[in-house]
Amino acid sequence: MGDEVEAVRVTAWVRGHVQGVGFRWWTRSKALELGLVGAATNLRDGRVEVVAEGPRDACERLLGHLRGGATPGRVDSVVERWSSSGGTFTGFDER
Repeated sequence: MGDEVEAVRVTAWVRGHVQGVGFRWWTRSKALELGLVGAATNLRDGRVEVVAEGPRDACERLLGHLRGGATPGRVDSVVERWSSSGGTFTGFDER
């Protein structure tokens, strides 16, 4: 029982020049490398919403990638919210 890693959900709202530059595809690629499931969705206001579920350390690493400066486009800010995993995702989608 001690080996089980609890899944969490992080929702991140990424502001900057992040639509139309391959940002969602790049985010999906990083998430899948980390073994995460979820989605990256363009929002009407120009932000991208990233929802990722999996081990907390992997979610934190994804946030590090989002803030790391090597993203397509330009990230001005990332606002995050942590919650319990919903268990509704089976892969990582671009929406």
